[in-house]
Amino acid sequence: LNAGKAVAGKETLSLADFEAMVQGALEGVKQRGKATKGEKTMVDAIEPALEALREAIAKGASTREAMDEAVAAAEKGVAYTKTIAATKGRASYLGDRSIGHEDPGAMSSYVILKTIAEAF
Repeated sequence: LNAGKAVAGKETLSLADFEAMVQGALEGVKQRGKATKGEKTMVDAIEPALEALREAIAKGASTREAMDEAVAAAEKGVAYTKTIAATKGRASYLGDRSIGHEDPGAMSSYVILKTIAEAF
């Protein structure tokens, strides 16, 4: 919802608009789930993607390069979730048994970001 609000009324999107969407999404997820990076949630994919996107924009990367860097960072975030125990959401009931498995929310966030990047 927050991602959509960030670009409400726009018919075309710029890289800055995409950054605002990712920022809005991250804020919404953190607010709703009270999650932070490192708790094996979708935040572990979205936050690194936003950081990479901002870094790419700051160094003058092209739209394609910036999007690719964001997607790559999200993918690394998903891989990271395999190494930690879940502490939030339903997966938290598994505790240490969740280690070795990627977080479904992080994976779905990565897939969404990748799909947007491919269409952008």
